[in-house]
Amino acid sequence: MKKLYIIRHAKSSWKDSTLDDFDRPLNKRGKKDTPFMANILKQKGVIPDIIISSPALRAKSTAELIAKELNFKKQITYNSKLYEGNKDNIFDTILTIDESCNIVFLIGHNPGLNMFVETLVDFKENIPTCGIVELEIDSEYFKDISSKCTKLLFFDFPKKERKTP
Repeated sequence: MKKLYIIRHAKSSWKDSTLDDFDRPLNKRGKKDTPFMANILKQKGVIPDIIISSPALRAKSTAELIAKELNFKKQITYNSKLYEGNKDNIFDTILTIDESCNIVFLIGHNPGLNMFVETLVDFKENIPTCGIVELEIDSEYFKDISSKCTKLLFFDFPKKERKTP
């Protein structure tokens, strides 16, 4: 059994229009939401074996804040295929995961993350910034990932958590 956590980068800043898209930082809300959501994972006892992130600044910062909150001491892996973010690149990235890993955090961008999840499970939502989708793969190998062996376990995001009844 493998677990894959699809995490969209936290809210980024559009303040400096001279910055290249790749270099956009997290905004104030993004810096607040990331530890908040990481703490939800921590409360569930979720600690990744590996964190794989897009190298774009907003994704990289999200990965680093999550790692800090979870006391994740290993090296974060950055994969440029996740910046391009189409579902095929995400599948290619999944195929490179060492099979000794059982819990993987994959941090990237939409629309690719949404398309990837929709390919695997019945998912009609939009993954908002800092949203987390937990997928369970009924296999010993990530290379076997498909709609036949993958199920949705959890979908959460900051605004959902902060709604008051």
